[in-house]
Amino acid sequence: MKQYDIIVVGSSAAGIPAATTARKYYPEKSILLVRDVEFVPIPCGIPYIYGTVNDPMKNLIPVTKIAEGNKLDMEVALVESIDRENKTITTNTGNVFGYDRLVLATGSKPIVPNLKGVDKGHVYPIKKNAIYLKEIQDQLDQSKSVVVIGGGFIGAEMAEECKKHNPELDVTIVEMQDHILKLVYDEEFCVLAEEALVNQGIHLALNEQVIELAGTDVVNTVKLASGKELKADMVILGIGAVPNTDLALSAGLELGATKGIKVDKYQRTTDKNIFACGDCADKFSFFNGKPSYLKLASIATMEARIAGINLFKTRRLNQGVVGCFSTAIGGKAFAAAGITEAGAKDHCCEVVVGTAAGINRHPGLMPGGDDLKVKLIFEKATQKIIGGELYGAYSAGELINAISAFISKGMTAEEIATFQAGTHPALTASPIAYQLVNAAEMAEVKLYRD
Repeated sequence: MKQYDIIVVGSSAAGIPAATTARKYYPEKSILLVRDVEFVPIPCGIPYIYGTVNDPMKNLIPVTKIAEGNKLDMEVALVESIDRENKTITTNTGNVFGYDRLVLATGSKPIVPNLKGVDKGHVYPIKKNAIYLKEIQDQLDQSKSVVVIGGGFIGAEMAEECKKHNPELDVTIVEMQDHILKLVYDEEFCVLAEEALVNQGIHLALNEQVIELAGTDVVNTVKLASGKELKADMVILGIGAVPNTDLALSAGLELGATKGIKVDKYQRTTDKNIFACGDCADKFSFFNGKPSYLKLASIATMEARIAGINLFKTRRLNQGVVGCFSTAIGGKAFAAAGITEAGAKDHCCEVVVGTAAGINRHPGLMPGGDDLKVKLIFEKATQKIIGGELYGAYSAGELINAISAFISKGMTAEEIATFQAGTHPALTASPIAYQLVNAAEMAEVKLYRD
């Protein structure tokens, strides 16, 4: 048995930053990074395997390079058990490793609904396994029609990339709600995303529920509750994910309200020597402390950096999940952070909204110019920003990160309207027409009038 100061189980968006953070703050400690697959996909890049990069092996986290650069030992094996009393882990290869501190970053598993026919061939949940993802690509090459179940980020991105892979492919998204992406965006942004998909020839079946995946050995038809039937040579399940807690449960660790591993604000589990972070860990909302089911790389890395620094001394505190999203559909960026205007009703707060739109260059003829719309949402009582949504130019992908920071620091409309934004003709909108500032100003005008 080999002894380590720190063992991290998992090497994706949580495991790697947990290990590298630990290395930064505890340079003298020995660290082992354990992963259960040789090739670790970049989670957010999975849809783009099929239409943009065209190869699962081009969408990998360089785990070996990172480990070598941070002096981490590596083990490719599945951890089968944890002996908490003796502080050891045992792998499927028969190896036993001792630890002083253990970090569980075991991620999540795709949701597979209890649906008739879901076990048929050519039905694919999205698993984080490069070899498995290649199987999906091979089947895509042989298919003429594909149905994507779920209209969230995964569903929309998979549908677009499948269509990009083969423009002749018949692609349909089935979504139970009246709009795709509804959990993230307000209706006006959802409609823009839907239009972008339809313009590419992607069909949308909204307000529809799948009741059966029909066929013999393999799926050939998707039956809907409305009575409609969709031809499908393959089905992609993009419904979401649940925490992967199998290892934690077998070790007797407690689960939290979201069925993730129960952790405190320092990412400690119910065993003081074991920490958890990422999709496998329980989460709570930044806004009201209630359970949060969000699973994002941005959340995973945040939690990992908290866990990694707190292993031997508590220094960082988890303030809760803000939720910061971005995607690209039809050549336009869609980004959001915090609470939507519609979602504010669930938080029982009255809001004031400010919007601004314009080109993201000055003058507008500068190369790379594109329109950008900004919507900011403020709690009326405190005037603090609680949400933001962006559409248009790809610069939205970075601007939403600033909005997330504003939310986490509780900035007011006035503070955002008067913050000093650096601008340049080739890089940003004019300082006069800077959308972020002007949207805050418009909200403040409403607050002032009230």
